[in-house]
Amino acid sequence: MKTLKIITGIIALFFTVLALILLIVVRGALFPYTEPFKADDGKLIDESIAELSFVELGGMKQAILIRGKNQSNPVLLWLHGGPGAAQMSLAHHVDSELEKEFIVVHWDQRGAGKSNHREFDEQSMRFDRFLSDAHELIGYLKERFSQEKIFLLGHSWGTQLGIELASKYPEDIYAYISVSQVVDNHRAYEMGHEWLQEQIQKGQNPDDVKRLEELGSPPFTEHSKHVAFAQLVGKYGGNFDISMGRLARIAFRAPEYSLVDYYRWLNGANRGSGPMWDEVYARHINYTEKVTKLEIPFFFFAGLHDFNTPHRLVKEYFETIDTPMKELITFENSAHTPFLGEPDKFASEIIKVKQRIWE
Repeated sequence: MKTLKIITGIIALFFTVLALILLIVVRGALFPYTEPFKADDGKLIDESIAELSFVELGGMKQAILIRGKNQSNPVLLWLHGGPGAAQMSLAHHVDSELEKEFIVVHWDQRGAGKSNHREFDEQSMRFDRFLSDAHELIGYLKERFSQEKIFLLGHSWGTQLGIELASKYPEDIYAYISVSQVVDNHRAYEMGHEWLQEQIQKGQNPDDVKRLEELGSPPFTEHSKHVAFAQLVGKYGGNFDISMGRLARIAFRAPEYSLVDYYRWLNGANRGSGPMWDEVYARHINYTEKVTKLEIPFFFFAGLHDFNTPHRLVKEYFETIDTPMKELITFENSAHTPFLGEPDKFASEIIKVKQRIWE
């Protein structure tokens, strides 16, 4: 009888623990949240902020994540890549050190992630609309935290928004941090194509030789060809710095995203630029001619092995643009996503930017 009670007790304990685990999983899957900042004694840090919310930008509600250990620190706004590749689900993986020095803000842009609503009108995906949304958000953050300026960080597609904002609204920005800057899309295709030919020949992969031949010569103004080319570049290490499997495992641990949000993320990422493809990407983007001067400090973060936005092209732009302060930080072991390839160095270099600029 005693043995039976022990076994019954163990079974009951097992199912209780299982139920708690399922409750936690379901809670995270259905009710997204962001972890508050706590001191060693478990109490909330009064001066901290950990907020997951929506703000109205350009007539639609868009999701923002605001995290920082001290609200007296400056704001750092991330402009994610893609378009459509919202980065909020990676915040818990890349921002821990930055949250000590900044109020870090991630924004799911219209049509991306949590801002990819069921009835979202993709015809609103126009460059000027994104730019206006970003400017509205900067104004909101300045007023919310009573700050005259913010730090601005753009990655990939986000660098196109970033450099336009830095050029048009220098009064709003302490410094612009460009990660994998878009410079000249036609030359980027050419450099990437030349590098890819060399890599494929080294690998002696006839299937990839055929795939590259079928694409023809750059630039790739058709969206399907652009995607196929980018996939090849990624296969040979010139794009993302970690595997898609690992990236998914990181993203799926984000408490800020629900199961529905992950579906929205995938839908938005697959949509990509939507109608902006014909408006922007099918044309010649050339910031070496469009933005030759900035009135604020400009910091280039570039992966040495990036052949999406090639390091050599970024370096050329760095050498020619006129700014009151500029620096090129090269990530020797990274390609297009140095915040994933070398996260410690990435955070350290951003904090150095703050130390140089902010008083």
